[in-house]
Amino acid sequence: MLELATVTLASLFAGLIDAIVGGGGLILVPALFSVFPNAPPATLFGTNKGAAVWGTAWATAQYARRVQLQWSALLPAAIAALAGSFAGAWTVTLVNANGLRKALPFILAAVLIYTLLRKDMGRTHAPRHSGSTQAWVASAIGVVIGFYDGFFGPGTGSFFVILFVRLLGYDFLNASASAKLLNTATNISALALFAYKGHVWWHIAGVMAVANVAGSLLGTRLALKHGAGFVRWVFIAVVSALILKTGFDAFLR
Repeated sequence: MLELATVTLASLFAGLIDAIVGGGGLILVPALFSVFPNAPPATLFGTNKGAAVWGTAWATAQYARRVQLQWSALLPAAIAALAGSFAGAWTVTLVNANGLRKALPFILAAVLIYTLLRKDMGRTHAPRHSGSTQAWVASAIGVVIGFYDGFFGPGTGSFFVILFVRLLGYDFLNASASAKLLNTATNISALALFAYKGHVWWHIAGVMAVANVAGSLLGTRLALKHGAGFVRWVFIAVVSALILKTGFDAFLR
């Protein structure tokens, strides 16, 4: 009972952070591994996806009511992200991800430094493309980061956000809202694979999902209330935490 309460509380906070800027896995995955240290890793990852997919889907629906999402670009991008995630999950069964594991802290550090130096980046929503060009760029983001999510995963939401800001000219609020749709697609893809392999504890995932949606509701409201500047600072905090976590995992564990 204590174990379920612990991971449910972690799922609540993960949903809150994930709804604002992504990175909920930074909270929930370590909590699952801590509470269930003897469980197969694939089962814990699958159970995480079984909860997180509901939070990201709920956040997408909430943002769509208040933010004008570019559906003509984002729907093909979501399909590309789903396909990329499947391809990444298949590839990781063939090759070792250790090289990426060691490179990731440095990639995230570059993203953080770039964001801090470009103080005005992502504060104003000024899309650089329209029509088919926007759809192609968004789809390229979707397939590349979707592949990364299936292959490795940490920081997927943050990578979606920074690329939507940098390549498409979105502000941080619109980028985060758009990222939720693509992240929902990659979560569905991963969950389907884990479920097919029998690696989901549905009785735990179901309880965690309710808490994740509750956190997602709160996080979405905070982001919509406080705007792009608030999302930017949460983004900086989450990327900083990801650098520490991935650096520890790559070099000290």
